[in-house]
This record gives sequence, structure tokens and C-alpha cells, in this order.
Amino acid sequence: MKTFQYAAFYLFFFCLVNPIQAQNTLGILQNSNAALDGYTLFAPMSDSNTYLIDNCGRLVQQWTSAYPPGLSVYLQEDGLLLRTERNGTTIFTAGGAGGVLKRLDWDSNVVWEMTINDDTQLQHHDVEVLPNGNILVIAWELMTLNQALDAGRDPASLGQVLWSEKILEIEPTGSSGGNVVWEWHLWDHLIQDFDATKQNFGVVADSPQRVDLNYFTNNTYQDWIHMNSIDYNEELDQILVCARNFHEVWIIDHSTTTAEAAGSTGGNSGKGGDLLYRWGNPQAYDRGTASDQVYFRHHDATWIPEGYPGEGEIMVFNNGVGRPTAPESTVDVFTPPLLPDGSYLLPANEAFGPDDLSWQYNSSDSVFFFSLIVSGAQRLSNGNTLICEGTDGRFLEVMSDGTIVWEYINPISISGPLSQGAVPKLNDVFRCTRYEFDYQGLAAQVLTPGLPIELNPDTSSCSLISAISTWSKPELSVYPNPSTGRFSLDFEGHFTGTANIHLYSSLGSLIYQTAWDGSAPKTLELENLAEGIYFLLLAMDETLITKRIVVVR
Repeated sequence: MKTFQYAAFYLFFFCLVNPIQAQNTLGILQNSNAALDGYTLFAPMSDSNTYLIDNCGRLVQQWTSAYPPGLSVYLQEDGLLLRTERNGTTIFTAGGAGGVLKRLDWDSNVVWEMTINDDTQLQHHDVEVLPNGNILVIAWELMTLNQALDAGRDPASLGQVLWSEKILEIEPTGSSGGNVVWEWHLWDHLIQDFDATKQNFGVVADSPQRVDLNYFTNNTYQDWIHMNSIDYNEELDQILVCARNFHEVWIIDHSTTTAEAAGSTGGNSGKGGDLLYRWGNPQAYDRGTASDQVYFRHHDATWIPEGYPGEGEIMVFNNGVGRPTAPESTVDVFTPPLLPDGSYLLPANEAFGPDDLSWQYNSSDSVFFFSLIVSGAQRLSNGNTLICEGTDGRFLEVMSDGTIVWEYINPISISGPLSQGAVPKLNDVFRCTRYEFDYQGLAAQVLTPGLPIELNPDTSSCSLISAISTWSKPELSVYPNPSTGRFSLDFEGHFTGTANIHLYSSLGSLIYQTAWDGSAPKTLELENLAEGIYFLLLAMDETLITKRIVVVR
């Protein structure tokens, strides 16, 4: 369920602590010359249109359609919009359901379409265009009760059906349809240690290249794996997917034939369609514990492109659902242990590396960064990272040190465009993508920015909205933090007058308030607070400061 409170809470604090931008609650909130110039593409999940905006939040192009996205959209190098769409299904009803692929020209005319939606399969979440123009598609694949039992699934963890996953490579033909020229099925690469009389029986820890059929077992949850992203590395001829319910990313060999992809030999790797690499949760193959888990219901695993800072590393939006420390999202980058021959180092009886991340973006002291579902991240050519905090419809571009240099709130709700000043809700976005001015797919178009998408927009000069503000505020110290509930507050130099202190829960509820004259450090006795994250707001004259505090037990 969407956490509306987080969106409202974030916007409340944002307007208070950023006086330059305080009039805006949606659309463009921050912009600076440190942001990468270009255009941002996105398709609101509750809307049937796709939007392209400039860095000032002004509409540059809009594609119209009859259906909401299902879920990804991409602007191809040939100038066509590749759009997935959700056209309804009675079999596969989980989040991310799609079913239709379409290519639209600049005037929203459908120049090609294909349906992958029947009683046995359904396109969902994401697609990837290959250099040859073919399209990699993630699809759910229906497995019957008997198929699941014969493969070794524990019947106590099984409903009437089970959804597996497959990847199809589609060669578009004419104005509709296409040829499946390559395919990979997860069901061909299973291991299980539950029933020695059934298929796929073996020692899970001895088979990290295979997927444990009885990991993540829930007989009310048919969507077993929930792949939600797919990426392709042309140099390696490998495919990267995000397996959300396993809390892992997987890499498989694309150089195989379809027959080889069904087995464990062939292709550049010599391993057929078995997993070449997996990372994020070694519990899934019995080579780790809960303390080793890195990902928590994550999304959007991608390779950082060649020539970009961090090239060859893998970036993931880690939603953080169930994270032991706190339900907070992060954007994580790590370096896979790639060997010269295109394989990945796996020490005997150990988990795949690495042991640590190479970069991470997380919450600041004043803003809670969390998206329950969806979301993504894109490394940009200038080294910045574009992030979609999906459940709040929030896009932000951050520098390597975490400084926010561009920020935008999707103004499209389920009821259509909202007015500037409204608190946005039901404005979820699966992902956003930045295209630079010289992107080949835009070369044939004359791009004239119009008005912002929202109603009653702020049309002041975009240059007035800056994330790199010269406005300064006193430095407030809160210590110890975390604590058991007893916090001390102090400034670098005292102030005169009175400051009002308000403490809010992570859901935005006011739970404590007091005043402070600033003549000496202030101590807050909050030992009765439950363990969790709280936000302290201090209002002093025209200065507003927030701090995140953590209560531990």
C-alpha cells in the first residue's frame, strides 16, 4: 500500500527548510548549473500519457495513449518511443503487470505493437532494446500445481499455480507482432533439497548457478521471483536482471542458442543458461546468513555504461523494505568480481563478492528517503546520479557527495494534473530517464519548451530555483544520535530570542514540542519514545532547521 504519509511529510519539511523553493510543492523544486542539461522522460503509473520535460520542468513533448504503462518507457535512438502498456489480465494480477509493447512516433501514432498476454504468459515491468533493434522482454510464465510439485516444490508452500519467469528476445515484424528469436526459462535452472524423489534434487549450496525452488515460499503469493528490471551488456553479451523476492541481482549468458539456454553448457561462458553471477543475498543459495543480506525488495539493476564514471559497476535502487536498521531506501553501487574471460570469481564454499559497496546514496539528516515499491536510478555522464523515488513521484539528481542539484515532483495524479501548491498523492512513477541534448533519438526534432505540466504553475525564471543556495543557517548539533531518548541540542555560538522545537514521527505526526531560549544547550528527555526514526524541527526567527534523530532500545 502506498505510504501517502511519507510524501506529505517530505513535502511539509521541504517547504519549511528551503525558503527559495517554498512556494512549490510539485513540478520543479530545485535546479542548478551542476545538474546535467537534458530532458527527462517518465510515464506516471496512474496516467496514460508519457512526458518529456526540460530541467526547468517545462513540457517538451507528450505522447498520448489509451492505457497506463506496464511499466517502462524508453526513447529509442531512432526517435520512436518504446512503451509498455497494461491492457488488463485475469490470470496475472500482481504489481507490474503489462501485456503490450508499442512503438509510437512523435505524433503518438502506433507504428508497431505486440501483445504478450494470455493464460500462460504476461509481459511485466521492463524491457530492453538490443543494439540490433530486437527487444528483450521479461514475462511471467504460468506453472500448474502438478508442474510445481513434480519439480520439487514443497506443497505446504504452494497454491493452485506458481508463476515462474522467462526472458524473450523479440524481433519486431511489420506493424505488429514479432518473432521470438531467443528465449530463456528460469524453470530450466532449478535446484531443490526438499524431495529426493522429485526433479532437481541436490545440495543447494553446491549449486549456486541454479535457483532454489523452495526459497521464498508463500502459498498465498503466486509471483515467486518478481523480476522487475532487465539490462544488457553488449561487450559481455550478458543479461542482468533484478530478482526482487530473492533480494538478488542475477547475470545470465545471452550468447547461447535457445537450446543451450535451456541447459548448462554452451555460450561464451560454457555454462548455458545457468546463472553466471548473483549478489545481494547469499541466503538464497545457502552460502550466507541474514547478516549478509544487502538488498531488501530492490529495483532497477543496471550496468553503469562504458565511458561514464563508475563504468562496469552495477547500480541498484535498494528499496529497503524489511531492512533491519530502518525502512530506508538507498541507491547502491558495487563492483562485480569480473574475470578477463567474462566469468565471475566464486571462492570455493563461499558467496560471490564483493564484500562492500563502492558508493551509496541514502537519507540526509533532514529528509526521509524511502520508496516502498518501484523506483530506479541512472548514472549520468557527468558523474551525477538521477534517482526516481517512485512512490512519491520524486526525481532527484545528486552529485557523488550526495548534494542534490536537481529535483522534481511528478504533478500527475490519478485525477490528472494537480495545481501548484497542492500536496501530491497517487503520483507514483516506475522510473525516469535523462536524455542529453545531443541524444540521437532527439536529433530530428525541434524541441520548444512549453509550460510546466502542473496547473497554475510557477513561471518564474528557472535560474531562481537553486539547490546550491547561498542562504546559510546556524549549525545545530544533536547528540548523542542515536540514543535511548535523551538528546542534547547546541549551536556553534548561542542565539538570542526564542526557538520553537517540534518533534515529528516518521509518519509526520507531531508528538512533542517545547521552547528554547538558546542561552545554554538544551536537553530533551524523551525516554518514553518507541524505538524508531523521528524528525526534529527547530524554528528560530526566519530560520528553520530539521534534524533526523534515532531512538534505539
